[in-house]
Amino acid sequence: MDRWIRRGLERAFADKIAVTNATRPRDVAALVASLKPQPGPTLKRFGPRHDGGYLMPDDLEGVVACISPGVSTECGFDDEMAARGLDVFMADASVAGPSTPNDRFHFFPKHLDITDSERTMTLEQLCAKAPAGDLILQMDIEGAEYPVLAAAGEDLLRKFRIMIIELHDLDQMFSRFAFNIMRPVFGKLTKHHAVVHIHPNNCAEAVQRGSLSVPPVLEFTLYRKDRMTGGSGEPLSFPHALDAPCAPGRPDVDLPRCWWQSTV
Repeated sequence: MDRWIRRGLERAFADKIAVTNATRPRDVAALVASLKPQPGPTLKRFGPRHDGGYLMPDDLEGVVACISPGVSTECGFDDEMAARGLDVFMADASVAGPSTPNDRFHFFPKHLDITDSERTMTLEQLCAKAPAGDLILQMDIEGAEYPVLAAAGEDLLRKFRIMIIELHDLDQMFSRFAFNIMRPVFGKLTKHHAVVHIHPNNCAEAVQRGSLSVPPVLEFTLYRKDRMTGGSGEPLSFPHALDAPCAPGRPDVDLPRCWWQSTV
């Protein structure tokens, strides 16, 4: 192989540039624009100051339960939901149980997946454990969210008044293969819900392609559109005053302007 070609390939892999069919920049730009946060109600921080804490509308009156797959070792958000009177239905096969005991916690040692097995359960099965009524979803399942959400029915997602979802590997949307998986998932999430906040996890720096900048991991807060009754009047600004770095020992990552300005 010509040494210049070899050197170019080595540099591409070192820079994590996919050598697959690339997504057209205008398609990535259109997807990013469709996820622009909308002005909504005043946001409040729930959970700890750093990792495991999230911003969402303080609209819990009438919510019957919190669905919380991906438990790991941080339960600050779940503790706060329980303190507000909500039962919390948790699923994670990687831990023996929640790090703190709580009578309102209902733990299932299973990962979320698209099938039911000894070690897995579906989102629908987890939600079926909760009473009927509006729910909150707080999901951090390390990349498994894409098949789980793709398999979730529209009626199931409409049960969630608020959804907080950490989405991983978003920089892969520059690859056509990954983009074709992500786009319908985002379309499903935003059919009945509006994005009201986005916060980058500072575990990795944003990936730049031309005018587009995509943080690999983003925390999305989505609010059901029938609850959007006007906003606080505050202009969109990132970072939000209540945002905090997930990992306090690392430099923070601001949400790139292409994610919240009118044009990209």
